[in-house]
Order: sequence, then C-alpha cells, then structure tokens
Amino acid sequence: MAQKIAVIGSNSFSGACFADYALRQGAEVIGISRSPEPHKAFLPYRWSGKDKAFRFYAYDLNHHLDDTMALLKAEKTPIIVNFAAQSMVGQSWKTPEHWFQTNVVSTVKFHDRLRQCDFLDRYVHITTPEVYGSTGGFITEEAPFNPSTPYAVSRAAADMSLKSFFQAYGFPVVYTRAANVYGPGQQLYRIIPRTILFVRLGRKLSLHGGGQSERSFIHMNDVSDGTWRIMTDGKPGECYHISGEETVTIRQLVERICEKMSVPFDDIVEMADERLGKDAAYKLDSSKLRRTLGWKDKIPLDQGIDECISWVDTHLAELQKQPFDYVHKP
Repeated sequence: MAQKIAVIGSNSFSGACFADYALRQGAEVIGISRSPEPHKAFLPYRWSGKDKAFRFYAYDLNHHLDDTMALLKAEKTPIIVNFAAQSMVGQSWKTPEHWFQTNVVSTVKFHDRLRQCDFLDRYVHITTPEVYGSTGGFITEEAPFNPSTPYAVSRAAADMSLKSFFQAYGFPVVYTRAANVYGPGQQLYRIIPRTILFVRLGRKLSLHGGGQSERSFIHMNDVSDGTWRIMTDGKPGECYHISGEETVTIRQLVERICEKMSVPFDDIVEMADERLGKDAAYKLDSSKLRRTLGWKDKIPLDQGIDECISWVDTHLAELQKQPFDYVHKP
C-alpha cells in the first residue's frame, strides 16, 4: 500500500516541490493550502505525470480548521508535513498581528487538535533559520534563538510550543530548518526568479542594502531529499539543518546570474535602503543530517541557476502576466 502523506501549505514553493518528490517516491499525497492552486508553472507536482496520486483541498488553518481536521481524520493520515506559514519577513512589520495569528495562534490550535489523533505517526514541522537571527560562523541545531523580526518571533514561538508538546505529550514532531531554497517554480518575488525575469523583461532590480547580506542557497530538490529522510528516519523531537556549505552575498548571486545571461550588472540593478531587521547572514551547519541520515547536497548553484533560467524562458509568456511582488493575504 502506498504511503499516505498530508502536505499542509502545498501551494508554497517548498510544499509543491516536496509533494512532487513524495509522488515520485510512490506516495499518495493530500495537498492542503488556503488558496486555489496557482498556475501550473508554479506546481512541480503537475509536471511529472505522477499527480494522479495527488488530491488538493483549499483549506485555510485560520478559517477551516474543523474541515482540515475532518479530512485528516477521515483519511487517517499517518504523516503530516507542514509548510504552511505567513512567510515574508519585511512585510511582517506592517501587520505583525497577521503573522502571529497564522504562525502562532492557528498553528498551535492545529497542533492541539492533532495531539489527540491516534493515527498520527510523524509530524514534520518546516521551520526557519530566521529564529536564530543573524549568525556569525556556521551554527548547529543547538544554537540559541535570537529572532529579530515579527516573522521570526512568530516562528520561534511555534517551535517552542511544539517542544513543550513533545515533552508533555510525546507529540511525534521532527523539525527541519533549511537555508535559502530556490529552484524552478519559485515565486517571482524571490531573488533568483525575480532577477532572471527582470533581465528578460529589461526591468530594474532593487538590491536592498546593496545586496551585502550573505546566504547559502540550496536547490529545493536537495531540500526535499533531506526532508524525506528526516520524515522517515529522523529522531522524534530533533531538529535538522538542511544546507549547503557555499555562501554568497545577494550581490554576488545577482552578478552570477547577470554573467550567465550576458547582461551588465549595472544595467539591471539599482541600490535601495536595507530592510528593517534584515539579518546579515544565515550559516547553518548541516553535519548532523549528513552524519546521521546520510544526506548530501548534489546540485551545485551554477547548475541550479541554469535550471531556473530555463524555467523562466519556458514559461515567460505566462510568468510576465503574474504578480511580480508579494501579495499579502491576511
């Protein structure tokens, strides 16, 4: 019998890519997201021909918790992987209560209902390195939390709540924290697809703070592989970092894309003020995942950028009709 997995937040880039990965492993996937499915260009699980084993439900944890729980109970879904969150950092300063409502209040309500379900064997909580704040050197999963934005505080609160549920109830949680993910199908407001699209359309790209913040970019296929290993064999209550070892500044990343696309950096970029609360660097030590679960990243950044350029070019006619900027949904 096929493994049955519920993917919460299946419309997100990470959720859609993991759903595709799970389908390719032969799993049956139930996708749950608050909005109708976006254009097929943003849904990798619709590209492979494996989506006959995928079912989608437009449920919002803020408004449809009862419906979500009724579905999960009817399906007796033993594995739940939760990607759902209000995820934009800069915008979280404008209406922080929306981030706390989704990422803390509704999420904790969901967890409290799930802990009473005897069919649940594994709950994979997809969290974020933002909870650590800006890092100096590479940090392990034992690093203390030091969140610097409403978004990061809200995610840290949910993580800490889950820790208490694990200790009190034996809630079957494992956590993942991934570096900056990217790949074909990513939302257009993210830096890699945005840069490629703006080059193709001849538009100016704003670099906040001159692009000096430092990040590790990791292909979503490698992240999905790590998430699958953590889901299957991770130790309950444990967190695992998923990250490569190469870091680049945002400026260096954009320069790399411009060079690949044969456009001068200065023709496409304009400098902008730094975002409030922007962390200078996230550097995650992923040796725990490599050592205990045999994971390694396989897709180098240059190859991944080439894949993203090809994706934009393939879907350019449709992508230029889509919103380029983040659209907030309370």
